[in-house]
Amino acid sequence: MWYNRRVMTFEYIGLGFVSNDHLAVLPFIPMDTKVKMISHAILGGGPAGNSTAGAAALGKRAAFIGTVGDDADGRMILDTFAREGVDTSMVAVRKGATSAIAYLWIEEKTGNRSCAWTREGLTELTADEITPAIADAIRGAKVLHLDGHNAVGAIAAAKIAKEAGVTIMYDAGTHRDGMEELLPLADLLICSEEFILKLTGLKDAEAAVRQVWEKYRPKVCGATMGVRGSMCFDGRDFVKCPAFKVEKVVDTTGCGDLFHTGFAVRWLETHDLMECQRFGAAVSAIKCRGLSGRPPSAPTREEVEEFLK
Repeated sequence: MWYNRRVMTFEYIGLGFVSNDHLAVLPFIPMDTKVKMISHAILGGGPAGNSTAGAAALGKRAAFIGTVGDDADGRMILDTFAREGVDTSMVAVRKGATSAIAYLWIEEKTGNRSCAWTREGLTELTADEITPAIADAIRGAKVLHLDGHNAVGAIAAAKIAKEAGVTIMYDAGTHRDGMEELLPLADLLICSEEFILKLTGLKDAEAAVRQVWEKYRPKVCGATMGVRGSMCFDGRDFVKCPAFKVEKVVDTTGCGDLFHTGFAVRWLETHDLMECQRFGAAVSAIKCRGLSGRPPSAPTREEVEEFLK
């Protein structure tokens, strides 16, 4: 069933994975031993979920397309989105299903984390669930953000967006079923370094970015490399952008998700590769101040502008 059939006009639509994340800050990440948590919180998560909430924090009218169960976690996911200013009228609520959850262990000293997730019993979107009303919302958007989850529904949505001239951002972080159909549909194909090296079989990220651009011809092909920054190619210019140094990293969860958000938002304003990467890097760096990839860790536009001064 659909949670709500109301359709509005949105600038940024995310389609993909959303979860409740259980985040535990630890003195060290244990293996075959026990450790007392320093702190614990349950917050919103998921690549597309984080990106969409991040877009709302940056001032964009944002909506999410995906699936949740009709359980307590599903209600929490929808309530969290509502507080963050993300419309959930296009989220499918599965009767009797269990919503997605993730467990993250965060090392206090570095902010590095490990993640385990599941969506057992929660079926993904079908092509038929991209209804005429949802198709209209996609056509009216400026950005459709995809993370590779809900692949069948994502492909149907991306084809609609492509025909309408809507910018498609594909956050290609992990190899998944359906990605070969999504890759040629992306306008902004920003991959993790791990993803693009595995995709090409190459060992050099720059060579991999050039090869993937040549094969799929997106407007931009790029790779994110964590603390080493990012690189992007548009068929003419190849631009490398360093990451900003962060004095105290609380948690790296969602850094990549929000880099993609920042890049896409700035792309709507300028097609300058360095400016888009620099803006995305700033959004990502500020996020490190707190837990999760959601507000208030995800910054506002004013915070990003002040940071960049």
